Amino acid sequence: MPTLYTAEVASIGDGRNGEVRSSDGILRLPLRSPKEVGGPGEAANPELLFAAGYAACFHSALRLAARESKTTLTDDTVTARVSLNRDDSGYHLGAEIVVSLPGLDRETAEALAAAAHGRCPYSKAVRGNVQVRVGVAVS
Repeated sequence: MPTLYTAEVASIGDGRNGEVRSSDGILRLPLRSPKEVGGPGEAANPELLFAAGYAACFHSALRLAARESKTTLTDDTVTARVSLNRDDSGYHLGAEIVVSLPGLDRETAEALAAAAHGRCPYSKAVRGNVQVRVGVAVS
């Protein structure tokens, strides 16, 4: 499989309480553990960055599924919630994707969300390892 693009980001400092920098200089963010896990908060964290990437990637897959089904989307949004969970074996991620598709009926919206989940590279990457719930909101 040919590689189309590779993102390179380095973590500097203390992981969750350090900084991330991309090799192209576009991304340079301080990281802080969230207050909910005893950190100071007030900066990005790995779960926040993962949620941002997942939402954008899923939205792109949703738009592709809509084009292929000749469905027009208007004011559509994708919200990703990524949670940090802990059990006896350690830390785990969970994810919830909420697709908002105003003007579409529920059946069409659910079909598009399922198609996007089937093709989104983030969904493929976590399949079988991270519990992901996908829901739709229509109006």
